[in-house]
Amino acid sequence: MPLLKINGKTFDVNVEADMPLLWVLRDELGLTGTKYGCGVAACGACTVHLDGQAMRACVLPVAAAEGRDIVTIEGLSPDGNHPVQRAWVAHQVPQCGYCQSGMVMAAAALLENTPKPTDADIDAAMTNICRCGTYVRVREAIRLAASTTPARS
Repeated sequence: MPLLKINGKTFDVNVEADMPLLWVLRDELGLTGTKYGCGVAACGACTVHLDGQAMRACVLPVAAAEGRDIVTIEGLSPDGNHPVQRAWVAHQVPQCGYCQSGMVMAAAALLENTPKPTDADIDAAMTNICRCGTYVRVREAIRLAASTTPARS
């Protein structure tokens, strides 16, 4: 039985080791902010952080996440006040909103690892698919979040 650390809490889940983390999050733990999109790690709707890196949960076996720090959209900021979330609101990024939790998680991981990203950094990190085509607003929001995120010491 995998022991998972998710959003700062420990969960002992009774699932098969090869079950995708996405299904554990959604079906076993009720953390439904992480979305199912394609099931083949192409769209990014299922993006979570694994030890600070953006990962696609739909293809990540739960055994590979055991003992690692997992953060979902629910754990990114308890009050929705993460700089990326604030920038998403300021630039009115979402249209339908389905892909946005994955987009926000990918952008937050980008800024954690590259606090002042170039356009090339943003292009390389933001491989999530948005059927509504909000990519221009995504880029603007990432730039805003980068400009308002305090420098790490």
